[in-house]
Amino acid sequence: MLRPIDNYFLQQDEPTKSCLHFLRTYMLTKDECITECWKYRMPFYCYNDRMLCYLWVHKKYKQPYIGFVDGKNIHHPDLIVEKRARMKILLIDPTKDIPIEKMDDLLNVAIAFYK
Repeated sequence: MLRPIDNYFLQQDEPTKSCLHFLRTYMLTKDECITECWKYRMPFYCYNDRMLCYLWVHKKYKQPYIGFVDGKNIHHPDLIVEKRARMKILLIDPTKDIPIEKMDDLLNVAIAFYK
């Protein structure tokens, strides 16, 4: 029997599935203090047990994204606020190369709030 979090990733269509799988692996290898959990029916990544970010697929754009829980504290031109008060998202185009340097920078800034 699969865990709900594993099932979420397996149910996605390509190329979104491969993109999300990469993002999942990236999050879990970025820092030893980052752990994966299933909250609010979505994959969340916590830093020292505090919610850091999550992975989801945007309904309108049909693209995966990283949602930063305390995104309001991160100022970056590629982050989108939409109707969220606290969170900002980074859309990832699954048909293009994943912007690793940008993700590193954003995650480093997000992690700094928890240290």
